[in-house]
Amino acid sequence: MPEGHTLHRLARLHQRRFGGAPVAVSSPQGRFEDAAATVNGQVLKRASAWGKHLFHQYAHGPIVHVHLGLYGTFTEWQRPGGAALPEAVGQVRMRMVGADYGTDLRGPTVCEVIDEARVNDVVAKLGPDPLRSDADPSWAWARITKSRRPIGALLMDQTVIAGVGNVYRSELLFRHGIDPFRPGRDVSESEFDAAWTDLVALMKIGLRGGKIIVVRPEHDNGPPSYAPGRPRTYVYRRAGEPCRVKGGPIRTAVLEGRNVFWCPTCQN
Repeated sequence: MPEGHTLHRLARLHQRRFGGAPVAVSSPQGRFEDAAATVNGQVLKRASAWGKHLFHQYAHGPIVHVHLGLYGTFTEWQRPGGAALPEAVGQVRMRMVGADYGTDLRGPTVCEVIDEARVNDVVAKLGPDPLRSDADPSWAWARITKSRRPIGALLMDQTVIAGVGNVYRSELLFRHGIDPFRPGRDVSESEFDAAWTDLVALMKIGLRGGKIIVVRPEHDNGPPSYAPGRPRTYVYRRAGEPCRVKGGPIRTAVLEGRNVFWCPTCQN
């Protein structure tokens, strides 16, 4: 599932390519056809993100709300000089076409047209987003310090912190030496403050470059990354591999339905 920086990158891209001008919106697949008609031809005022949610706000009020889920993806394409549109390939839920660019959305968990009140309802259920300037980490800390749930589960709970996925969760805890199974209430405030500051910095790197980069330069060597073309990680998808810092084997287990990765030597 894409993590929060991906949605913020999409919001910036769509604002740059489509913002301030009329956008042709359609649903080649047909499942979004009626909703698409309500925004088709309207001016896109603003594209924004909160956690893993993307919002396209149009001039006369309607807002397209997208949650990519596990399989959703946007495919971007150019149409220089208003060239003919490419044929829709696969199950395209929503197509957006501007003067010089287009994008096709496939496989989202959510793609709907809502109003401002519904947006507020969505956001009200989310924790602070580290990539938003209005994020209030004290709200997340208040939830964590009162909870017996493992900190590894709390970090993935979008009602506690919005936008954190499995990679950032596992890597952040490693970088701060925190066992993912430690209860939230046993995490100190200084540990949380340091982790939040680091999380903001890491997600900003992901926002700028489009890749999750978490390994410090002095550790960026040894075994390769977990997949071709991906930056190295400390623990994510490295079960059984040697720790980049202490050399012991990385472990994995299921935590509230998701695999978590950690180094039992470095994290306690």
